[in-house]
Amino acid sequence: MNFTKTTEQSSKYEHLEKMSVAELLQNINQEDQTVPFAVQKTLPKIEKLVTEIVSKMKLGGRLFYIGAGTSGRLGIVDASECPPTFGVDAGLVNGIIAGGDKAIRQAVENAEDNATQAWIDLQNHQINKNDVVVGIAASGTTPYVIGGLEMCNQNNISTGCITCNEGSPLSQTAKFPIEVVVGPEFVTGSSRMKAGTAQKLVLNMISTATMIQLGKVKGNKMVDMQLSNKKLVDRGVKMIMGEIPVDYETAAILLEKQGSVRKAVDYFTANKS
Repeated sequence: MNFTKTTEQSSKYEHLEKMSVAELLQNINQEDQTVPFAVQKTLPKIEKLVTEIVSKMKLGGRLFYIGAGTSGRLGIVDASECPPTFGVDAGLVNGIIAGGDKAIRQAVENAEDNATQAWIDLQNHQINKNDVVVGIAASGTTPYVIGGLEMCNQNNISTGCITCNEGSPLSQTAKFPIEVVVGPEFVTGSSRMKAGTAQKLVLNMISTATMIQLGKVKGNKMVDMQLSNKKLVDRGVKMIMGEIPVDYETAAILLEKQGSVRKAVDYFTANKS
């Protein structure tokens, strides 16, 4: 299959080493500003994938991200933020990276080239037909990711992808492909830059829209967030005060006893005289 890897094309900028710090920053920022517009073009595809994820989660399914290198790390970041932000179980959204946990902090040689390992990794989570697997790969050619999605397709598991090249093997494999074409990187081939930013934006959209659709946000507040530090407890107390007519001290007591903003508000509403 022949397709153009725009992520590998030469940078629009020459002689980066001769630029001042100010010039480097200005030019990087100029390139970064193009990313949201590239994401905007993919919104209908993102909508289809989110709709599929929501429907599967309502059946008891889970979301899995699989990727290698920067792409895999971004999936892990998004998955790890769902429990504290939305109060969901840690196993609802999962990030899996080629090379295992060691690869989160350092590169694992040749891990992304193993086309069979992703399916093995997914089977360790008892993957099933109610789950959705999203492959993340800027190039769209990573064997680890493509192989994982191919096996999911064979086992009637819904598949999506986030890539930054059009018409890639990964896009051809996924049932719900998302192609955010950001063009050449500021540093040629450094897909941790614009491509990574695009992937992060799309991941934020997927997880946030999914959780809102599942009722994990009320109004515009994270009413099910985990109260894991003083800042979040204070935020929770103020959320309660915004929902029901109580002072700070009363709201704090309610929050401590009930354990979440949602439960505190529901308890007060059900028991007010």
